[in-house]
Amino acid sequence: MKKIVILSIVTSSLVMAGAYKVPEQSINSMALGAAYIAHTTGADSAYFNPANMSFLSDKQHMEAGLTLAHLPENRFSGVQAFSATEFHPADGKTETENLLLPYLHYVSKPIGNIRWGASLTVPGGLTKRWKSPYQKLFAEEFTLKVIELNPVLSYKIADNFAIGGGARFIYSEGVVNSDGGDAGKAIKREMEGNTVEYGYNLAMTYKPTSDINLAATYRSNIDLAEDGQANLYLGEVGKQFDAEVTVPLPAALNFAISKTWADKVTLEFVYERTYWSAYESLDFKYGSPIQPALVSSFDDLKARNWKDTDTFRVGATIEMNNDITFMVGYTKDETPAPKENISYELPDTDAELFSMGIRVKATDAITWGLAYLHDEKESITLMPGDNHGGIIGSFSGGGADLFTAGVTYEF
Repeated sequence: MKKIVILSIVTSSLVMAGAYKVPEQSINSMALGAAYIAHTTGADSAYFNPANMSFLSDKQHMEAGLTLAHLPENRFSGVQAFSATEFHPADGKTETENLLLPYLHYVSKPIGNIRWGASLTVPGGLTKRWKSPYQKLFAEEFTLKVIELNPVLSYKIADNFAIGGGARFIYSEGVVNSDGGDAGKAIKREMEGNTVEYGYNLAMTYKPTSDINLAATYRSNIDLAEDGQANLYLGEVGKQFDAEVTVPLPAALNFAISKTWADKVTLEFVYERTYWSAYESLDFKYGSPIQPALVSSFDDLKARNWKDTDTFRVGATIEMNNDITFMVGYTKDETPAPKENISYELPDTDAELFSMGIRVKATDAITWGLAYLHDEKESITLMPGDNHGGIIGSFSGGGADLFTAGVTYEF
């Protein structure tokens, strides 16, 4: 039970830019719903736009914090079809989950026109557990943890133009369990493991005037080439297999513009394009043939055919006085998963995100802050023939509530 775990967990869970793919990795970004690319103002620039490190004050900058991600239950009402003549009532709901996601950002003092920084974040994660029989058959437990270390550099080309970029080191681990016993299907799988992969990110910022920032950032696609072992059971008999599968973490491109009025109010708009069309199918390969009765469940190629997605973010930062800053944000997020490929491990739908937060300056060097984000998922109904997995009915609930507390320090 090794690296094969990531399989569809990664590609299913990280699709969601709200609940499971977590772009918000600081006080400001959580409060603004990640409408925080052009106008980054602290140590978190290292993660969101390393080019902006060039425009920070000449001090060292640091931020540390913790996010509590509360994942409400997903609910399903309907039936599970296995053929044109076999239907079973399949009402059920997932367990409620609470995840802790720490983060740390650092930016050095400038060395001439060069500056370096680093971020340690948890940019994605999922725990989805079903206890009802027909959901357990497919997704008794899907758990994923992702940790990213992102060292970066910036270079100030001119007083109003800078570029930046760095390397992405990703460690992930997870668990995949499914059990068809309660549904009268004598099949079961148990998988767990980890992997380390690499990528890069690029950024630029241009300031045509002192109150307008134009920015672009890019995070590369990372193919997770997993290999390890899988335990598959037919009845009470289990066998272990060498196995491998490759799944993408898709590239993401952001364009952003911010405008500041009287050094008090800043409005930022961000457009994000995520290239999920890289995820065409899920194809497991084994070192030896698996039990014939398990081929359709665990070996047949699973079409995904996801589409590239658009996300629109807007955030406002208001300097109430010299010590207090208030922030608010709104995001419209799109799912890449077509109806025919929605599954119990991720019943994903379009979403709206609402966020707010506050920063309070405690001393000249220390600022603390609190932020909250609510991810509201749309309900979806699958009619007969809509879904290749035989799901007929309605998904509701889900989404997420994220709470962040953090401290910044300049020295």
